[in-house]
Amino acid sequence: MNPITHFFLSWGVANALPNSTRRHRAIITLAGVAPDLDGLGIVAEVLTSKTQQPLHWWTDYHHVLGHNILAAIVVTSIAALLASSRVHTALLACLAVHLHLLCDVVGARGPDGDQWPIPYLLPFSSSVQWMWHGQWALNGWQNIAITIAAVGAAFVLARRRGYSPLEMVSTRANDVFVDAIRKRFPL
Repeated sequence: MNPITHFFLSWGVANALPNSTRRHRAIITLAGVAPDLDGLGIVAEVLTSKTQQPLHWWTDYHHVLGHNILAAIVVTSIAALLASSRVHTALLACLAVHLHLLCDVVGARGPDGDQWPIPYLLPFSSSVQWMWHGQWALNGWQNIAITIAAVGAAFVLARRRGYSPLEMVSTRANDVFVDAIRKRFPL
């Protein structure tokens, strides 16, 4: 799925605890997007594509380095270390990472029809590959509908709770956004 979809779904997971703090919500949300850090190899791949020795970092490593049990353990551990409410944050961060993996299993088929399996047990074993033969296209209507629903849920949460994903960047921007939503959709 699209990283934007992963972001908003992870934001929803981060809001599972009504008394969470801004910091905990940010940690959990970023944990849910973290598996796609292995997709940053696309920058090197594009920049070197016309050279004599192109780098295939995205082709070779996306859905490999960050999409496995070791990466989930590392991200969950970092989340726990960064949080004051370690257990709750770690559990929700782990859930967000695994939701990311599940979403990629069901909705990450490439435009050429190629499916991206998730090598879940790497680096310990390559024997298990998560794949679903009904995998939706990355730009399929299902992913678009999920993204719209997740963004809509973020609006509803912002209206009800007084904070939105913008709080991760700026409390001022968050306050302006929440005020605008509340004025547009009064009780």
